[in-house]
Amino acid sequence: MTPDHRRVFLAGVLFLLTFATSIPGALLYGPVLNDPAFVLGTGPTAPVLAGALLEVGLIVANLGTALVLYPTLRRTSPSLALGYVVARVMESALIAVGILSLLTVVTLRQEGTADGGAGAALVVSQALVALHGWTFLLGPGFVVGLGNGLILGALLYRARLVPRGWAVLGMIAGPLVSLSGVAVLLGAYDQVSPWSALLTLPEVVWELFLGVYLTLRGVVGMRRAAAEVGALRDRATS
Repeated sequence: MTPDHRRVFLAGVLFLLTFATSIPGALLYGPVLNDPAFVLGTGPTAPVLAGALLEVGLIVANLGTALVLYPTLRRTSPSLALGYVVARVMESALIAVGILSLLTVVTLRQEGTADGGAGAALVVSQALVALHGWTFLLGPGFVVGLGNGLILGALLYRARLVPRGWAVLGMIAGPLVSLSGVAVLLGAYDQVSPWSALLTLPEVVWELFLGVYLTLRGVVGMRRAAAEVGALRDRATS
């Protein structure tokens, strides 16, 4: 078993973890994102808090993929490998701001509003929800295309850690996500729209592939290394 095998395996698991945290987290945010009067309600806030906790896990997984792969990728290109780490840090920072914005809405709801303060609470909560939308657009909707798509695809292409055809997909999918983010920013279409989904789909496929492929490659590599060590021990004792 070599450090590279462990790193590849951990990177794959962490990529899978990003799916396991981001998708349920987004669904749990539904009440605060879809109900303009959420801040004035009295129902449970546990789903939103659970969504925030899952997104904290997403940040950990995002940073973990960069840190785990960096020692291997820097052999191919130190500058690009560092660029990937920086991109992941920027993406995670934007996600963290989005988490804090929604937690602030929850706090406003829990503390209630004073007489005549309902209108102000609505305005503030809607502004915070809008902030979350912008952080999602600039983080997972733009930076991830440059880092997790273009830069990581180029690094994996050079390092031959994945089949080159898939690495090319990453280098294509990433810019598509970033261009889609720019289009949404300029008002060409909404963030939740068929065009946005279409341009984001290749990146989703790319990242899911990375999770599955790197996990399996790491497992196979560790088993082969263990078998080789066992064979060497058998020879030494025979």
